[in-house]
Order: sequence, then structure tokens, then C-alpha cells
Amino acid sequence: MAAFLAERLDRIKPSPTIAVTQKARQLKEAGRDVIGLGAGEPDFDTPDNIKEAAIKAIRSGDTKYTNVDGTDALKKAIIAKFKRENGLDYKMDQITVGTGGKQVLFNALVATLNAGDEVIIPAPYWVSYPDIVLLADGKPVIVECGENAKFKLTAEALEAAITPKTKWLILNSPSNPTGAAYSAADLRALADVLLKHPQVHVLTDDMYEHLLYDGFQFATIAQVEPKLYDRTLTMNGVSKAYCMTGWRIGYAGGPAPLIKAIAKMQSQSTSNPSSISQAAAVEALNGPQDFIEKNNAVFKERRDMVVKLLNQAPGLHCHTPEGAFYVYPSCAGAIGKTTPQGKKIATDDDFVTYLLEAEGVAAVQGSAFGLSPYFRISYATSTEALKEACTRIIRACQALK
Repeated sequence: MAAFLAERLDRIKPSPTIAVTQKARQLKEAGRDVIGLGAGEPDFDTPDNIKEAAIKAIRSGDTKYTNVDGTDALKKAIIAKFKRENGLDYKMDQITVGTGGKQVLFNALVATLNAGDEVIIPAPYWVSYPDIVLLADGKPVIVECGENAKFKLTAEALEAAITPKTKWLILNSPSNPTGAAYSAADLRALADVLLKHPQVHVLTDDMYEHLLYDGFQFATIAQVEPKLYDRTLTMNGVSKAYCMTGWRIGYAGGPAPLIKAIAKMQSQSTSNPSSISQAAAVEALNGPQDFIEKNNAVFKERRDMVVKLLNQAPGLHCHTPEGAFYVYPSCAGAIGKTTPQGKKIATDDDFVTYLLEAEGVAAVQGSAFGLSPYFRISYATSTEALKEACTRIIRACQALK
């Protein structure tokens, strides 16, 4: 059977974050007391007005195929959102809708990369970026962005990474896995570099746009530098801010020829996203937005609690992120120590395995995101569960010798 499968599959690995979530679920089903902190989805339910819009769509027979890359109603809502919130003007033929943000990214990269084309990916990165590039015959160019740079790409590091083969830069702000967010000034510095290299396009993943704390102001690069507008695909979706992960709606605005190519790709894969989910997304974007601020207040409380508790664990250090719902603590102080069972902790993979086996806490190793020795915790779960999980992590760290 191995000879039957395509060689391109050998380039990639299954999503580590999904693997951790599945492992935690399996252990729970086997009767184990496990707190899963691996999933990147809000624990809040989809707001009722959005659910009602979906129910209304079902009852009114809105259950047929739609345009391949989105209904006119949803595209108009997305155009209004980009204008209202980001100061970006798009026409209907500049908008694409996919089955989640991941499909939009996949389509864009497969539609544009030729063998050997390079894509600059700042690390820590969302686990899927390098694998999608590899599937599309591209070459991921990983640029480590350490804690001393607040986990963000600097202008100097960007300049050093660009070659004549560079086709894309992927920017994710606020970031999964670190929660780091780029200010307008940060993006201005990167834009100044990009203006010198007209062959480089920007794929900006703004999925966590509305999840920001302490008054941090969101900015996206085509907004900061209008000269990059024709070279930027601005991707977003309803998954995180609107608590709609399972509805699977992502979208993007960009140059019309690229949007047309993405639609061509989608026409030969999934065709249109669910008509019901699209109707719900129209209500999400056009309807009341006040619940986002209320949810964020809860997320901020959880962030502050988790950072404070993790910094009490011997061997751990946790940076305070600007946004999203993740923390990315360093476990460097635990490396080289020994568990009560006599096993040496040599890597962050070892550390998260120890947390799961010893205390039933499921987190994701930093190696999955391209920067060790760290691990990712999602605080998009109940405050009680988070408090208990942090207590267990502290206990596990105290037990190391």
C-alpha cells in the first residue's frame, strides 16, 4: 500500500494540534481525568441571532448550491466588514469564501506556487502553514522569532530571508500559537522592506483580529501600506471571534486575478461552502457585535490568571501575549531534569508527554510550531478547568528533580 500512496504525503505530517485534542478525547473516553488545553476554539456557544439566521435559511429552503466562492449576500457583508473595520475597499470579484480559513490559504498557495518557490514563515507558526506550502511544491523558509523579539518578525530578519525565489510572506496577527500581535508601527517596518522587493506577496492571516487585550489596536498590512494592496491577500473568518469553528467559513479579499484562481481551485475540490453556514456568517458580520467585547473580558481574565499561575511553576516562564487565546510558555528550566519515574526531560515533546501522563493535562509541544523549548496552552476553556490545569502543571514541575 505504501507504494500506492503519493510521494507528496511523505512531505507532511498530520496536524499536531488535532492529534493532541484527539489523544485527550481518547483518554477521557477510557475513563482518564484529562484537561485538554490543545484545542484552538472558544468554549462560548455561537450567539443565538446567528443560529436563528441559519434556522431561517433552512426553513426558507436556502439549501441549494451557491456560487462556488460565496453568495452575493455574504460577499457584500465581507466587503462592508473590510471597509468598516479595516479601511479596505474591495469589489465583488475581489472576495472569496471558503470552507474555513484553512481552505482559503490552501487554495491560494496551491494556485500560486511553482516548484521551488519560497514562502517566508515566521516561527512560531500555525502548524499548517509549512505543510500546505510543501504540498504545493513550495519551499517553506522558516525565520525564528524568539521571545527577545516578542515572537514577532523584525524588518532585519525579513530582509535577510528574502531571495529572488521568494513569492509569499505569511503574517499571522494576533498569532497562533503565541498570541503576539503586530502594531501598525511593526507592520510599517515590514512594509518598508517589502516595497523594495516587488516579487513578494503577503498572505495575512487575521483570524484572531477581534481577540485583543489591554487596548491594543489591530492593524493589517494592506491598511498600513496601501501600495501593498495589490500584493496582499487579507484572510479572515468567523471561527474565533464569532464562536463558529464548526460552521467552517473563512474568507479573503485580494487582487481579482488571484481571487479568480482561488475560485477555479475550489470549483474542482469542494465547490461552495455550506449555504446554511454562509447565511449564518452574513448575520455574524452584519448583526450585533457587542458580545465580542464581553467574551474578550473573560478571555483577558483567563489570560492574566494563566500567566500568573504558570510563572509560579519552577522551570517555566510565561510571556504575556497581546491577543488570541493562547500562551506560549518556555519550559527551558525543566529541560535536563528528571521525572519521579526516572525519565529525563530532554525536549519540550518530553515535557508535554510528562504533563499528560503524570497530571492528565494535554498541551501542545513547541516543536510543532517551529520554536522550542516551549509549549502552547489554549485558555479558551472554562476558568475552573484552567485553574485546575495550572495547579497540576505547577505540581508536575515541583516534582521534577
